Amino acid sequence: MENSNNRYIAIGLMLFALLFGAGNLIFPAAMGQNAGVNVWYAVLGFCVTGVGLPLISIAALGYSGCLDLEEAAGRVHPWYGVFYSVVSYLAIGPCFAAPRTGTVSFEIAVKPFLGSFSPDIALPIFLLIFFLLTYWLAATPSKLVDRVGKILTPALLAVILLLIVQSFITPLGTPQAPTKNYATPVTAVMQGILDGYNTLDAIASFIFATLVISFVKEGGVTQPKAIMKQVLLSGSIAVALLAFIYIFIAKIGADSVTQLGILETGAPVLAGSAKILFGNLGAAILAVIVLLACLSTSVGLVTCCAAYFMRLLGHFSYKTYAVIFCVISYLVGLFGLKTIIVSTIPVLMFIYPLLVALICLIFLDKFFGGRQCVYAWTIAFTFVMATINLLETAGVNLGSFETMLQTYVPLHTFGMGWIPFAAVGFVIGLIWKAAVPEKKAAA
Repeated sequence: MENSNNRYIAIGLMLFALLFGAGNLIFPAAMGQNAGVNVWYAVLGFCVTGVGLPLISIAALGYSGCLDLEEAAGRVHPWYGVFYSVVSYLAIGPCFAAPRTGTVSFEIAVKPFLGSFSPDIALPIFLLIFFLLTYWLAATPSKLVDRVGKILTPALLAVILLLIVQSFITPLGTPQAPTKNYATPVTAVMQGILDGYNTLDAIASFIFATLVISFVKEGGVTQPKAIMKQVLLSGSIAVALLAFIYIFIAKIGADSVTQLGILETGAPVLAGSAKILFGNLGAAILAVIVLLACLSTSVGLVTCCAAYFMRLLGHFSYKTYAVIFCVISYLVGLFGLKTIIVSTIPVLMFIYPLLVALICLIFLDKFFGGRQCVYAWTIAFTFVMATINLLETAGVNLGSFETMLQTYVPLHTFGMGWIPFAAVGFVIGLIWKAAVPEKKAAA
């Protein structure tokens, strides 16, 4: 067996490299700008969903004994397992996360240097080149991406660390008054929790946990408790690095308002801060590294999604699915970073409650004997409120029904009314379990 200390550290760094992408930089920067003097309360909430949930997601899959997200969600019903997996893969792939890598690259690496050239003309050209490269790297059997990743992740971390250190030596400014959603410490924490959804890391962690568990087993660890310990240690390293980045990037965002004003997204916050702190050369170095890191992430996302849908649907080759997802990512990317971010929020308000409910059920599985009825009732009630969250954040007017929910459903005002609904579903599931005997499988 390999040295266990070295192995879990190596696996933790690998997981960090898989999770670390565009969203891990832009969302804490934007949140810091809007949270102002309440930035640390917002960071606390952000870390709950941006750090805590990814770690718990990894632990949940290890604890469940399931092979992947589809099998874990399939405890509710096999068709639900397929449905939830498809939605999750599309979210971290061609619908949101992959296009976001292209648009963040454009905002940081291209737009600040365009001069008088129109961004509306430059964006389609840049995205075409970006996703052609993504397809070429994803479709060509090569170790190029792995090698690039081993260089890029440390390089990007080094640049971010320099940015952080310089921001203390020559502060950009002081935090300003918070915007409406961060007006008080409580609302800042709650909004920070919702902001953490945007990283998509809890969903990605559940998917990448399969790799983590397989690497742990390859090291000679076979006992369930020992596997869980190694998985948690590796996951802790990954999320601790993410937490470090979130804390200080949020601080840079909060300090930057004095000189930059409040910007639409976090990408120009980073680009502008780098330019102020290091000049054009520093901004150019950050731009190149972010561009290459986002390209590496895009390749990983397309590869992951193409492999899953080829296994699920068949019909086409892996390369055909890679083409399909690159084309979709390109078309979505044409809407621009701000539109992608705004469009993502309603879907995440639907996906995350279902994910958290599933994780809780996995850890409580032995308590209710793994009965499907408990899974089904809990997820069904959560599904109702998750759908309402989706409609509300998408701007659908629910009229008096929305007023009724805000009045009678605890936490609904904060976007977390699904929690009491999930609890009710869980209780009904337990009652059903006690009242209806489990059907025995035919011999």
